[in-house]
Amino acid sequence: MHVMFRRALTGAAATALGVAGLSGTAGATPPGPGVTGVVLVQRTVSGTDYILREITVPAGQSTGWHYHDGPLYGYVKQGTLSHFDSTCASDGVYRAGSTITEPSGPGHVHIGRNLGTTPVVLDVLYVLPHGAPFSEDAPNPGCDFQ
Repeated sequence: MHVMFRRALTGAAATALGVAGLSGTAGATPPGPGVTGVVLVQRTVSGTDYILREITVPAGQSTGWHYHDGPLYGYVKQGTLSHFDSTCASDGVYRAGSTITEPSGPGHVHIGRNLGTTPVVLDVLYVLPHGAPFSEDAPNPGCDFQ
């Protein structure tokens, strides 16, 4: 099932969306040093942006606290992503080959952390209102980690 999801995520997005080659830093409050994101594919259809990105989170780093204005669908290509919600509770540990879905809105503040020794590499499909940022910054909700 994960192979089918990954193929659907990368293959269908690449076919349907066309190719773009932009790069930048993953946005959050604040992301750890070396956290990067590269846009692989981007297309706007009927006021919705479909953007496929590859995100890399180095060992010991995090995405920072944030939320998204639209749903996000991800595939873990490498490493293990530890995901925490705004209550500071773990809401998932995603190893290579796993898929992750993040709902949208400020009620879904979260952080992704790489607690391992190798980089986490994710393929992420963002489904956003046209022109929305990849993520919206959010303050640390009071957790004793960043």
